[in-house]
Amino acid sequence: MLHLTLLLHLLVLSLSPADASVHVDVPGFYGAAEATGFGPVFEEQPVDTIYPEESPEAKITMNCRARANPPATYKWMQNNTEINLNEKDSHYRLIGGNLVINNPIRSKHVGKYSCLATNMFGTVISKEASVQFGYLDLFSSEERMTVKIKEGQGAVLLCAPPPHYPDELSFRWILNEFPTFIQLDKRRFVSQITGNLYISKVDSSDRGNYSCIASSPSISKSVFSNYITLEPQTGSSSRKYLADLKVKFPDTIALVGQNVTLECFALGNPVPDITWRRIGGEMPHSHDVQMSGAQLHLYNVQFEDSGTYECKAKNSRGEDDHTAHVSVEASPEWLEHISSTEKDLYSDYTMLCKASGIPTPQIRWLKDGKPIDRKEMSFRRLSFDDSGMYQCIAENRHGVIYANAELRVFACAPTFEHNPVKTVQAARNGRAVIECRPKAAPKPTFFWSKDTEVLSNSSRMFIWQDGSLEILNVKQADEGRYTCFAENEWGKANSTGALLVTDSTKINLAPSNTSVEAGQNTWMQCSASHDPSLDITFIWSLDGRVIDLHKDSQHYERTPNGSSEGELLIKNAQLKHAGLYTCTAQTPVDNVTASAHLVVRGPPGAPGGVRIIDKTDKTVTLQWSRGADNHSPISKYTIQYRDDFSKDVWKNATTHPANVDGNNETAKVVDLFPWTEYEFRVIATNTLGTGDPSKPSPKETTLESVPVVAPSNVGGGGGASRELTITWTPVQPQYYFGPYFGYIVAFKPHGEYEWKRVEIPDALASRYVHKDPNIPPLTEFEVKVKAFNNQGEGPYSLTAIIYSAQDAPSEAPVILDGKALSATAVTVSWKPLIKRNIDGYQVKCWRNHEDGEGGAKRVTVSSRETHTRLDGLEPFSNYLIEIRGCNSAGCGPPSKHYKIQTKKPPPDRPPKIIGTKLKDQSVNISWEQVETLVNESSIVEYRVLYKRKGTSSGTLYSTNKQYIDLPRRSDGEYAVEVRAHTEGGDGTVAQIYIPPMTHNGSVLIISSFNILSLLLVVLFLLNL
Repeated sequence: MLHLTLLLHLLVLSLSPADASVHVDVPGFYGAAEATGFGPVFEEQPVDTIYPEESPEAKITMNCRARANPPATYKWMQNNTEINLNEKDSHYRLIGGNLVINNPIRSKHVGKYSCLATNMFGTVISKEASVQFGYLDLFSSEERMTVKIKEGQGAVLLCAPPPHYPDELSFRWILNEFPTFIQLDKRRFVSQITGNLYISKVDSSDRGNYSCIASSPSISKSVFSNYITLEPQTGSSSRKYLADLKVKFPDTIALVGQNVTLECFALGNPVPDITWRRIGGEMPHSHDVQMSGAQLHLYNVQFEDSGTYECKAKNSRGEDDHTAHVSVEASPEWLEHISSTEKDLYSDYTMLCKASGIPTPQIRWLKDGKPIDRKEMSFRRLSFDDSGMYQCIAENRHGVIYANAELRVFACAPTFEHNPVKTVQAARNGRAVIECRPKAAPKPTFFWSKDTEVLSNSSRMFIWQDGSLEILNVKQADEGRYTCFAENEWGKANSTGALLVTDSTKINLAPSNTSVEAGQNTWMQCSASHDPSLDITFIWSLDGRVIDLHKDSQHYERTPNGSSEGELLIKNAQLKHAGLYTCTAQTPVDNVTASAHLVVRGPPGAPGGVRIIDKTDKTVTLQWSRGADNHSPISKYTIQYRDDFSKDVWKNATTHPANVDGNNETAKVVDLFPWTEYEFRVIATNTLGTGDPSKPSPKETTLESVPVVAPSNVGGGGGASRELTITWTPVQPQYYFGPYFGYIVAFKPHGEYEWKRVEIPDALASRYVHKDPNIPPLTEFEVKVKAFNNQGEGPYSLTAIIYSAQDAPSEAPVILDGKALSATAVTVSWKPLIKRNIDGYQVKCWRNHEDGEGGAKRVTVSSRETHTRLDGLEPFSNYLIEIRGCNSAGCGPPSKHYKIQTKKPPPDRPPKIIGTKLKDQSVNISWEQVETLVNESSIVEYRVLYKRKGTSSGTLYSTNKQYIDLPRRSDGEYAVEVRAHTEGGDGTVAQIYIPPMTHNGSVLIISSFNILSLLLVVLFLLNL
């Protein structure tokens, strides 16, 4: 029966042209040729919208646009209910696919909106988008209570923002009037969560009226609160209060990639310092602490930034801390999602959607905009009813994502129109595959014939399930015309191709095993015979990886393709070039391969597994595993070490024996420091060079030992009365040789036999002060210092001679004279103290009533001086002056207070220059008399500085008149500075510029102070 059917097919073939088809009609649009349209694909979808209630544009537009053929029609849903666009007096209009809401009303139009796009292929629904009304009401009009707080205590001013949407507001505070904004610093902080103003420690400068400004960036609106009066109450501002955290960040959930701000602020006196840390881990790399520690910013947070964070506030009275958890989560993202596809009628198909996110997203499905109660979209024997628009939706609390796809189930009779059976070439004794891939649905059955012979499966021929024909061990007799027949319930078709048999490719000269020294060149031979009608190409690979001759041209070179020779030149061979080389001779029809090994001889590889197997205080024994010798025996090993003091520099270690033979895998390292953390590495050497170092060994610390290094530069002396000060240079950490390191200080009066010892358990200590009321001043002592640790005591330093402190001066200086030099300077002189223990004098002055002694100015002068000048004083003020004699033990009793008054200040107005006149070789400058006020010094004379412009020095003239003649200059522009001089000093400067004298003797005078002077200059030039 089968042969009869095939014969009928052959009969049809003989009567029909090649690639003939017989078709049965397919219903609807499911035929392959007819279904040229496609279902809706969104190009624009609605987005969340905030409509400001005070917006001048009285409409909201929600966008929706889909690409579809035929074009889509649109519907809109509000809160899952279809919007009736034809309702009378409706606020809604549809423009294209866009929904326009005219004169929106909060109570009616707030909600979730989605757009449905439909054509003959199905329906898709857009992402949901919300419409909300943005508003920021006014602050309550109720009067704010006055806040009274003692100076030194902390204060919190509540903002209490009004009702608003959205939640995001920014806050600032003003003091007394707009726009005087509160400057935030370590003492003052505004929370961007609550809007409250926190003042850590109130002082008198905080007195005033405060108003909170709340701003909504979404609707570009700001509102002001009523003023809150803050009245600091005078009291003991020196009273201290412990740190008390008032702003504490909550447990926070952040989305990956977002920026997060955590707030912490404390009240306290002194103002607390705020520090941040992450419990059990390092702070994220992209963190930043701002607002004097009150804000921790985490930028672009990642999952690994999750954890518990702590802020700590600390001052001298105590500390307070707070911890909360930061969790990093993620919106849904597709790992795998559906895409539009065509599937054969009756075939099986599964749609897959997978999404990542934290929390894990839930997956749901829609078909043509309607929910499907299925967790998996798997189809057995697809039917036309399964066609449509499918949507996969992944959702967690942070967001929703959609994936849309069209599934089209189609059926058609077999056709070879776009993929006929082709002519195939195959090598003799090789393998041939002739593909038969018609377009057909459902899947057809296949038959093959060669010329007029019907083919069936045999030991050499196989018909695959996809219709392809495979022929093994191809012979010359297999050459000919082959026809594939395909048939399903909708029709049948056939197509004819041919098989051409060529000579097979053979390798004549195969590569052979070889070796080469690193850095040298070598050849790999390869040549092949092939069918002369075909082109041949040689491909080389190393250990299965194809060699890119262009990218690796530094090391590989080959003769051009096309010839029968394919030898490979390996240049400057490296250890990495060793391995199995495979030559593949390839034609369009077949390929053959041959392989050979290349051995590269070079320096040894890195040893492995370096570890310490024994240690003492000064030695360690290392063990390692041999690395590759790279085909040349290892001759020796070098041991290197690194410790905390070598600053990441590896140093060659001393070993015993000194040379480590290449056959060894252990070595003893000597001359190490006790109680020091080391790591070691091993390097192998052979006759071809030195290899790479091993990975470092695990860090280990040598055993402890008694210190052997004594402190240096032992000395001392000086200090306060009845004290003996001993100093030294501390021992460097590498010489500690053990924990609990410290110093023993020994001292005794010169000539005595018994040493007094004091133990100082501080490795960084560099001085010791022995206090004894019975120590005579300037007494000679012998001192020495040694180190100790938990293993014992080291040697003493050399003995040094020092002296105990001298007594502070006991006499008070006597002030002889004092006088005011100007409004800001005085001079004072005193009778010197006769005793030799005076190192210098401390001169102190202060205003009797305004400053108090605590605000006094201090000047220190040497013991050789008996007078000094005090500058920077206030004009016309009464000062008290006292002097003390001082030495290293301190200062002695003060002199009697000496009263002195500074002079009145000079006038703060410059002389008004009223004229300039030219007189042959001079210029006459005149000015008005400066009238002094009651609280200003009388004018003694006027001083005129004549200098070249740009210089600081010149000629200074004095005059009692209101004018002066100055010589003219031709070497550049000159400046004239005029000021009044009084016993209180020089007054404010008036300045004019005199240009250089021209060839005809004329000059231009420019005043920098008044227009009258400029007019006089113009008149002067007109007269010329």
